[in-house]
Amino acid sequence: MKSSTACVARGRPREFDTDQALAAALGVFWSKGYEGASMADLTEAMGITKPSLYAAFGNKEALFTKALDLYQREKLAYVGEGLKAPTARGVAEHFLRGALEIYGGQQCRGCLTVIGASACGDEAESIREQVVARGAAAKQALLERFERARQEGDLPAHIDAQGLAAYLTAVLQGMSVQAGAGASRAELEQLVETCLSTWPTA
Repeated sequence: MKSSTACVARGRPREFDTDQALAAALGVFWSKGYEGASMADLTEAMGITKPSLYAAFGNKEALFTKALDLYQREKLAYVGEGLKAPTARGVAEHFLRGALEIYGGQQCRGCLTVIGASACGDEAESIREQVVARGAAAKQALLERFERARQEGDLPAHIDAQGLAAYLTAVLQGMSVQAGAGASRAELEQLVETCLSTWPTA
């Protein structure tokens, strides 16, 4: 059930859907990054006033955190599902094809977590640290899954699970960067196929 919040705009009370407003804010952060998204950009896209934004979501940093939560729930849902794949290659394929669906659309903007991790400056430091911490947790889960695959004989015994997790993460981040730079879906698909064709198997 969607929530709504009363606000005052030009002296008149009005209602706005906080879920829709947050989704709009996510779109702005995703396309412009944390530092590139101005309060004017956000309020215009969300259809609310600056006081209403502060009242409903807190400051810009708090709004980004909520947008990042939404991004992980909706756009990165494939990550949790991918970890359940029966083989390490299946995990990798699920991750890669899930990323392809996000990055290979008509509006390729790359990964919000990669964009957020590149934020710099004193104001954005806490944002960068938060994004990096979330990424580290995801990478740790991937490492543990690959280590289990090695122990079960799904991966060759000589394979370093940590190195393999880092490799897959690097490919995913590379896809994000290339998508943000305008790479076509076909080019991203080529990366996916190349990675899977070289995947180690027992």
